[in-house]
Amino acid sequence: MKKTFCIVASMLLVCTSCVTKKKYILAENGRLEAIGRAEALKEQLGKCGDDNNQLSVRLDALLRDTANMGRNIRNYQTMLNTNMSEQDKLNSLLNQKMNELDERERTINELQDLINAQNEKVQNLLNSVKDALLGFSSDELSVTEKNGKVYLSMSDKLLFESGSARVDKRGKEALAKLAEVLNKQTDIDVYIEGHTDTKPINTVQFKDNWDLSVIRATSVVRILTKDYGVNPLQIQPCGRGEFMPIADNETAEGRSKNRRTEIIMAPKLDKLLDILK
Repeated sequence: MKKTFCIVASMLLVCTSCVTKKKYILAENGRLEAIGRAEALKEQLGKCGDDNNQLSVRLDALLRDTANMGRNIRNYQTMLNTNMSEQDKLNSLLNQKMNELDERERTINELQDLINAQNEKVQNLLNSVKDALLGFSSDELSVTEKNGKVYLSMSDKLLFESGSARVDKRGKEALAKLAEVLNKQTDIDVYIEGHTDTKPINTVQFKDNWDLSVIRATSVVRILTKDYGVNPLQIQPCGRGEFMPIADNETAEGRSKNRRTEIIMAPKLDKLLDILK
């Protein structure tokens, strides 16, 4: 019995020794593996720390760049807002100038249309006066156009006797034909100018050449308005005396040309003046 117990105890001891060694080896291997993993983790941790430091540096740099960028963006926004404000002002001013330009162009076109109409009226008036006075010679009268006006120059010998302000029959015939034209074109202004030569006159009726030129112009106006019905609001008489000669007063021929009555006709400029105002 005792022998049997010893055998069993020996067997158990052997078995216990075997199990313990195997566990030891496993444990030792586990320990070594843990140590290796710890070293690897420690190394990895160190590397992560370095990476973290680098990332922190980059983060700080990015934060600085972001702050700078933010300031720049705000500055750009301020500049943009200022530029937009200035742009709005410029656009408003440009629109205003464009409107003014359009208005000027409309005014210019309107003026040009009126000027063209005025020129056409002057040309029609010139032709009408020439046609009406075809029966008179060139030494009795002349019809010309200058600066948008029609000039009818009637010689002294056609209208008056020397030193007289009474219109002769031949002169009345010419004025009658002129009146026919004026009565058909009531939108024109008519200026009657008396002119003399430089030889002075001093009579009971006329004190000087001024006096003679004025009264001769008035005589023509009376005939046109009272005898032939021309609207007196269209006509203005005046005397120029000897001070607007068209020829040399030193010769008889020149003095004859200077003794004249000029009838100046021009379309009314009311519309043009209104636009210019």
